[in-house]
Amino acid sequence: MANENPVTTLVTYRPKEGEQENFFKLLEKHWPTLNQLGLVTSQPVTIWRATDKRTKREYWLELFQWKDESSSTLAHQLPEVMAIWEPMGPLLEDMQLAKLDPVNIKVEPEHS
Repeated sequence: MANENPVTTLVTYRPKEGEQENFFKLLEKHWPTLNQLGLVTSQPVTIWRATDKRTKREYWLELFQWKDESSSTLAHQLPEVMAIWEPMGPLLEDMQLAKLDPVNIKVEPEHS
């Protein structure tokens, strides 16, 4: 079945001080679980460890595609997903969920 309306999602996770490694252990299981349950597209997840240049605080970015608009709602009903999401909450200071929509802008390189 083709992915008719995948939803590209960028999640920013800001773990509490001292919880970065505990959080990452859960994050490593996140996409494989979503994938096993058929909730995401075959596009592999990309995860970045980021450091705020001003505060030096470490955080994580996760980029993946839900299969469709209903996948994230369905995920909340599945015990396998909730077994990851529920323990994540207490480890986080903040989390941002962003749905990404492409913007088609043609950028020409400057010629010297």
